[in-house]
Amino acid sequence: MKLFYAPGACSIGIHALLEETGKPYEAIRLNLSEGDQRKPEYAAVNPKGKVPALVRDDGRLLTEFAAIAWWIGLANPELKLIPQGIDAQAQALSTLSYITGTVHPQGFTRMFRPNYFTPHEAEYDAIRALGAENANKGLAILSQELGEKSYVAGDLSVADYALFYVTWWKAFRLKEELPANLAAHYARMLARPAVQRALAAEGFGG
Repeated sequence: MKLFYAPGACSIGIHALLEETGKPYEAIRLNLSEGDQRKPEYAAVNPKGKVPALVRDDGRLLTEFAAIAWWIGLANPELKLIPQGIDAQAQALSTLSYITGTVHPQGFTRMFRPNYFTPHEAEYDAIRALGAENANKGLAILSQELGEKSYVAGDLSVADYALFYVTWWKAFRLKEELPANLAAHYARMLARPAVQRALAAEGFGG
């Protein structure tokens, strides 16, 4: 398999999931600030021009964080990363969808990439402020949904790797405090050797 990723991007969650499997894969680094995602070489692999992208052993392409995460879970049933029971599965899918469809693009992307939302640099601060508001609101909702549980769906699942990447952005990249239960979840994820290996491979220590 080949994982196309960018250091520190949401693909860190997929990187960690692949490390959990223990199966061989090649990690191919893209530099988003240099526009690697828009170059013809990558467009030939993933016309969407974003990460993560996973080329599986049979050569087929899989894109979108939630789909890749779910596939990894299904393809490695011994890891039990797909929740048992329809209610737990629905919760995991709800969290995956909310993070990748709302908290990430409407929150963190506005903070990290305001140029995606306007061509006018004078508007960047307002866009970043809205992004921070959206991200904090989203994290508060995720905190409420997590409650006293150790993991999103009760037991560790693929959804926890999505929650990890947004809490990592908040705690590591922005150096901002997390709600207590999200901080505990973040610490549990950081303690996983697979997460440590993925962080180290991307240049963030371990």
